[in-house]
Amino acid sequence: MAAAKKPTTRRTTTPPAPQPAPCPDCDGTGETRETVRVGTRRTRVTDDRQTALCLTCWGTGHATD
Repeated sequence: MAAAKKPTTRRTTTPPAPQPAPCPDCDGTGETRETVRVGTRRTRVTDDRQTALCLTCWGTGHATD
């Protein structure tokens, strides 16, 4: 006697998790760029830029709730 076949079931796929929105301050990069100022009262602006960690998202690039 042959073994009975099991009924086939459909595979269910889980939907992908939604992507979090990018941070509005750093545009999702996690870093901000600031102009370097020099002088005694920091009045002269140079062409140099300094990168810093984004304080809004703490460098993750995702918007906070």
